Amino acid sequence: MPYVKTELVMRGSKQAIYDVIRDMVSYPKFMKNLESVKILEQDENTDLTHWVSNVDGRKIVWTERDFFYPDDFRITYSQTEGDLKKMEGAWELETVPDGVRVSLAVDFEFGIPMIAGLLNPILVRKVKENSNAMLQAVKAQVEQA
Repeated sequence: MPYVKTELVMRGSKQAIYDVIRDMVSYPKFMKNLESVKILEQDENTDLTHWVSNVDGRKIVWTERDFFYPDDFRITYSQTEGDLKKMEGAWELETVPDGVRVSLAVDFEFGIPMIAGLLNPILVRKVKENSNAMLQAVKAQVEQA
């Protein structure tokens, strides 16, 4: 199962960065690959969200359960249904000398074992590119505020 973790240091308070990351329904406004994010269920520390993404002309659709840990500035997520066999991971924020290190981890499985060896390297590259783009978009939102 491929695992991708990307990181980026941002200027700003942990709370301000966490607030941008937690507001997932706003992602399509500043993340070019996302068409929509809709909240299906929500309570204080969890929600169920439906995502539609367009990566290189391919529509990818999934629903995920998000768990929020505001005291730890951490969010975990796990796909409940969608185009991949498995997709889960976490957003984590850590104070560092230059600001706040924001990491995004994605653990995924395409679901077709016979071609996984061929597709996984391509998917890892695409997930890494997309994760880096998401981090850069969050950084731009936080640092322009």
